[in-house]
Amino acid sequence: MSSVPRLVIAAPSSGSGKTTVATGLMAAFTARGLAVSPHKVGPDYIDPGYHALATGRVGRNLDAYLCGAELIAPLFAHGARGCDLAVVEGVMGMFDGAAGEGELASTAQVAKLLRAPVVLVVDASAQSRSVAALVHGFASWDPQVRIGGVILNKVASDRHEELLREALDSAGVPVLGVLRRAEQVDTPSRHLGLVPVAERRAAAVEAVAAMAAQVREGCDLDALFALARGAGALSGDPWEPPVLSATERPVVAVAGGPAFTFSYAEHAELLAGAGAEVVTFDPLRDERLPDGSAGLVIGGGFPEVYAPELSANEPLRKAVAELALSGAPVAAECAGLLYLCRELDGQPMCGVLDAEARMSGGLTLGYRDAVAVGDSVLAAAGTRMRGHEFHRTVVEPGAGAAPAWGVRAPVRRIEGFVQHGVHASYLHTHWAAAPGVAHRFVERCRTS
Repeated sequence: MSSVPRLVIAAPSSGSGKTTVATGLMAAFTARGLAVSPHKVGPDYIDPGYHALATGRVGRNLDAYLCGAELIAPLFAHGARGCDLAVVEGVMGMFDGAAGEGELASTAQVAKLLRAPVVLVVDASAQSRSVAALVHGFASWDPQVRIGGVILNKVASDRHEELLREALDSAGVPVLGVLRRAEQVDTPSRHLGLVPVAERRAAAVEAVAAMAAQVREGCDLDALFALARGAGALSGDPWEPPVLSATERPVVAVAGGPAFTFSYAEHAELLAGAGAEVVTFDPLRDERLPDGSAGLVIGGGFPEVYAPELSANEPLRKAVAELALSGAPVAAECAGLLYLCRELDGQPMCGVLDAEARMSGGLTLGYRDAVAVGDSVLAAAGTRMRGHEFHRTVVEPGAGAAPAWGVRAPVRRIEGFVQHGVHASYLHTHWAAAPGVAHRFVERCRTS
């Protein structure tokens, strides 16, 4: 059972200021000496990096589509164990989730599963009295979602604040904070959202400090903590990675650094639980794989931004190719797929796959239902998993590899590559939903 005080930070729409408020609250409460557990609704990898910077704890995702609703409370309790407070940043608008799936994967659904009060962040820049109708609508839409307070963002002046507060008096939802329009924190974005912390650490530290100062000055932290303490107790046990006893611990190399920043925290925990020694390396700087590498995991990130630097590290590219050609297990998602291709935007990559990758003008985004087309180091043929795609690149395949997945939505198609010990795909998956994936991968590392 978990009784950790907790808040969910939601908004009527994207761009309202959830990240600023959630990250600022995490940092402000951490500065008070509290152990704060950071969480993010949905599949996003970038915001949790800022959360980790704010709290000194790993940022964790809560995605009811990828993991199933039944795992949300256990995964939360696992991450929040021993903490004084948990702050959960929502996704998109509060009731927005997986397309065509009702409330599934929405902030509202996660708030209900966590029995947590919601703080609604409202962009008030272009309204005054109408804010009461907006807040009333969100507070009454689903009676099971408890909106415990509002934080008004982008407020222009004292007079503007007065008008907003007057209007909200009739809505029955207390104002717990007011952030001024002129004090917005600079968090640069590019083609897939915010620039990750690993690419701008010094500037990110300053940005998080500015968010904390803004929230500390504009919000009633005592009232927010009191609201968090009113969250209902969660029954059931925290999620734990299955632990398998093993005398042999094969080394699994996991790509990291600025080019490969996308990875769910539970993946490394599952690999370790399955008996692996997990060692991180940076493909931008390290010229060889970790000593004794028996398997390789390359997650998501931005190799397109670092294509010249990745290409220039020829010794590592050759080491990756040699490991893959030896039949060792290699799992690559999205950025990892691009890195294994012959070329990325004309720059030589590892050449493991007979394929070329390039930036495109379009965005591929959305949840996917997938089934394994054949046996691989990750899954047996017929295994069903859910994933998420988020990229602006395309891969033009050659020959010599079988597909990894059959994808059912938005159109039926095959996707990815399986050859020898390599499983490479655009799909980001959450292994906590299928812990046998990590076990299968590590077992192949022992026997390959």
